Amino acid sequence: MALLLAIALFVAQAISFTLLLRERRSLLLEQTSGPAIARLNDAIDRAATGKPISPDRGRVRAVLNNPIRRNLPRVPEVETLIREGLAEAGHPVEQVVTGVRPFRPEDFDWPRRRFDKRRPPAEELLIAVQRKDGGWLVTRSFWPSDGLFLVWRLITQTLILYGIILLPVLWIGRRISRPLRDLTRAAERFDPRERGEPIPEQGPLDVSGLIAAFNALRLRIGAMLDEKDRMLGAIGHDLRTPLAALRVRIESVEDEQDRLRMADTVAEMNKTLEDILSLARMGRPSEAATDVDLNALVDAVVADFHDLGQDVSFEEGGRLRLKLRPSLMRRAVRNLIENAVKYGQTADVRIDAQAEHVAIIVADQGPGIAEDQLETVFDPFTRLETSRNRETGGVGLGLALARSIVREAGGDIRLANRPGGGLAATITLPR
Repeated sequence: MALLLAIALFVAQAISFTLLLRERRSLLLEQTSGPAIARLNDAIDRAATGKPISPDRGRVRAVLNNPIRRNLPRVPEVETLIREGLAEAGHPVEQVVTGVRPFRPEDFDWPRRRFDKRRPPAEELLIAVQRKDGGWLVTRSFWPSDGLFLVWRLITQTLILYGIILLPVLWIGRRISRPLRDLTRAAERFDPRERGEPIPEQGPLDVSGLIAAFNALRLRIGAMLDEKDRMLGAIGHDLRTPLAALRVRIESVEDEQDRLRMADTVAEMNKTLEDILSLARMGRPSEAATDVDLNALVDAVVADFHDLGQDVSFEEGGRLRLKLRPSLMRRAVRNLIENAVKYGQTADVRIDAQAEHVAIIVADQGPGIAEDQLETVFDPFTRLETSRNRETGGVGLGLALARSIVREAGGDIRLANRPGGGLAATITLPR
């Protein structure tokens, strides 16, 4: 804002300076040509009455030839005004020639009342008029050369305006922008898991009102999240209790096949409930981040699948320390391996450690996913296989929960079809 205002002031000053120069030049032309016309007309009238014009004295002198050298700067406006002024007085002339040169009082007498001898003018304007009879009349006038003074005057005026206008504007802008910057930083760093300190309500009324509204909004969000956590805890407790009771009653079913089918259904309902509660709690995890050996964490998850008889391979590497929430990260890796085993029968897991990031890659030999659905499958409750039968199971929360966990850790998950067939799910975490 200050820069735009400075540019606008400079443009306004430039326009004002241009108009001032035009007005000053117009006044200078009138002040120069008017007395010269009067002197020339008077000299011509006196010559007509028999008083000859002297070649070596007086304000107007008669010479045989044009005394103005060709290399002197000319002033066409003065020439036009003098020609018109002489013609209006009935003294038409052949031509009028002007020339600007440094002031030299020694060339011929000059009335001393017209200038201060200690500070004579820097330049003078020579005016030569060729009469009809071929003779020339010469006079001269002061020619101010204070263009540089006007430039410095413009610069001084501009600096004064900048001091009077820009300094208060900069002060006001700083008073407004500082609390806005604090508000921006607070909004960027906002974390619902942390209460934080309220932002000081300062600045103009509009800005302080905005900061107050943000502080109140942050408190309301915290209260809503607390209420949500209490509600989820109550829902989880209320649902787990009847599921546990149902699991106990299932044991009384005599048919073993029916009993196993019912137990699997209850286990699936428990897992679905855990996924829904975990996804809803993302953003306010209860587990603190700690230093974790990522290789050991992934190896422990793979070992669980080995215990279940699943075909999962993992090439273990050296120690790789990262600051993570271990339970949540195990959940994310487990969900990816479950998907790989479910749809591709096997899972190959490996870790690719780079200088700035670490990638956990889970590859399968399944049918893959259509390119236009590689992002869609991360949406909650989205399943490409819609039958929801016992073989494929789930409600479409595994990938959504895994991506939420990884993004909360500062990373991301990407799916890509493998050139040789199958799908590769890659967790990328910053080091």
